[in-house]
Amino acid sequence: MQKVAIVTDSTCDLDSDVLDHYNIKVIPLKVIYPQEEYLDRVNITPQQVYDRMPSETPTTSLPALADIMATYDKLRKEHFTHIISIHISSGLSGTFNAVTTAAREFRDMVIEVIDSKALSLGLGIPVLEAAKTLKERLGFEAAVERAREIIGKIEIYYVLSTLDYLRKGGRIGYVAGTLGEMLQVKPIISINKEGKYYTYDKVRGRKKSILRLLKIISDKLSHKKADVAVLHGGAEEEALELLQKVKKLTNVQEVHFGQIGPVMGVHTGPGLIGVCICTK
Repeated sequence: MQKVAIVTDSTCDLDSDVLDHYNIKVIPLKVIYPQEEYLDRVNITPQQVYDRMPSETPTTSLPALADIMATYDKLRKEHFTHIISIHISSGLSGTFNAVTTAAREFRDMVIEVIDSKALSLGLGIPVLEAAKTLKERLGFEAAVERAREIIGKIEIYYVLSTLDYLRKGGRIGYVAGTLGEMLQVKPIISINKEGKYYTYDKVRGRKKSILRLLKIISDKLSHKKADVAVLHGGAEEEALELLQKVKKLTNVQEVHFGQIGPVMGVHTGPGLIGVCICTK
């Protein structure tokens, strides 16, 4: 008889209540300062990271292989036979590759490792949908299929106050900056099929860039229904304003709201506003 577990990592940005309700196991990434090391969302918050910027900008690290294996081993001891392990884009972190390596050591279990090609709720929503599928007793294969289906439908767009932290963290990808920043041109950043950041559009000024996010959602939903998540990193007031406007759009079904975790905050700095669109 199948006993199936869902595993993800701390960049999924799902609320702890949701994680507990669906018994989703989370492997934390690391936030590293010269004299200290923290576990993402375990013993450090996004605000604590922002409060130390710009004088102190930490680095981040994928989970240790031993920690991943310990998570899987614990599930094996709890008599789980199958694991669906869904993780941050391989284009943004080495986590997916580390998890794939760990999974090979558990040959007595069926472990499906999935690259979300995303992060934040772009990862969290497929994880949640897989968990809901299991809750409906539809089984391992159906949950894997559902997660992959949702991954293919998700689009993420966001704006930052500055590209400095993305650049420092080596996550700049295909995002253009420098001259545009001097002119207050704000790139609308998205994630391509490789799971890497790129410039989707450019808008002059902060307010116009947030309005452009709303226009992107409106255009995407002109002929389709979708679930929409609004995300922020140290910009709650602006994000809540955007959320209220999103709720009034035609064809919006479920609406989610969340704050990005410390690891993503390291690479974006305070001021992120983002949207995640999952079309039906």
